[in-house]
Amino acid sequence: MTRVAAVDCGTNSIRLLVADVHPETGELTDLDRRMTIVRLGQGVDRTGRLAPEALERTFAACREYAEVIRELGATRVRFVATSASRDAENRDDFTRGVVDILGVEPEVITGDQEAEFSFIGATRELSGGDHLEKPYLVVDIGGGSTEFVVGDDHVRAARSVDIGCVRLTERHLVHDGKVSDPPAHEQVAAIRADIAAALDLAAETVPLDEARTLVGLAGSVTTVAAIALELPEYDSARIHHSRISRARVRQITEWLLSSSHAERAEIPCMHPGRVDVIGAGALVLLSIMERTGAEEVVVSEHDILDGIAWSIA
Repeated sequence: MTRVAAVDCGTNSIRLLVADVHPETGELTDLDRRMTIVRLGQGVDRTGRLAPEALERTFAACREYAEVIRELGATRVRFVATSASRDAENRDDFTRGVVDILGVEPEVITGDQEAEFSFIGATRELSGGDHLEKPYLVVDIGGGSTEFVVGDDHVRAARSVDIGCVRLTERHLVHDGKVSDPPAHEQVAAIRADIAAALDLAAETVPLDEARTLVGLAGSVTTVAAIALELPEYDSARIHHSRISRARVRQITEWLLSSSHAERAEIPCMHPGRVDVIGAGALVLLSIMERTGAEEVVVSEHDILDGIAWSIA
């Protein structure tokens, strides 16, 4: 077995997976999987720079992860950074901090690379089954961007577009430093317009209408699933491979966009770091389902982290 550590640093969260990888089958055995909301992309859409406080939150999480990696004895580490650090003018500050703490340089990957890792991570377990029709459309709804990938056993087409729960929230719902609570109809309409334009862009590269199974990844999707399942707390095992209907996603999205911060914060399975951005993230998911005609989304807890871990081995 090879013991590896994969780190995925996105716009809203940073996540760690330490796993043993079987040398022949590639099967992963999780040893530690964790997530920290750091909001690295705070203000990037507006300023083009990573904020000092966002960098410090991220470095604090890196120090915690470095200790876990050391204790578990991972021999190979790969750190992948995505949307926010791609866009930032001062990403060298981010790179130096990560190298100092973890001893590895973060790879600022392209949107297409991000999409491929997500597809591999999400579909590797599905490929052997006959209960889901191919091709798959994998959508990874992040904080700053959303990746669209269509494929069977391998990627056929991929595109990353700049719609994510943090980016859309900051662009349309924040005024004078505060998030609209709840947003006005015209604000929601503006988000919908951005999503529609991004879907048009994605469709130029990715045949969205050819997919037979929609697979949804990342925190916005898994949180909507947890709400749909009425979980008393976040439970990855129950969320993984759950199927949520479009009607249920629409019902939850409409409620999230009409609720107050306090009401959303009371949802027992809601991470505090998602309270202000979940409405925009849910709307991205609903818009994708409406555009593609998907009657349900298959929710996966395995995503880019698993793809990164397999790539190491």
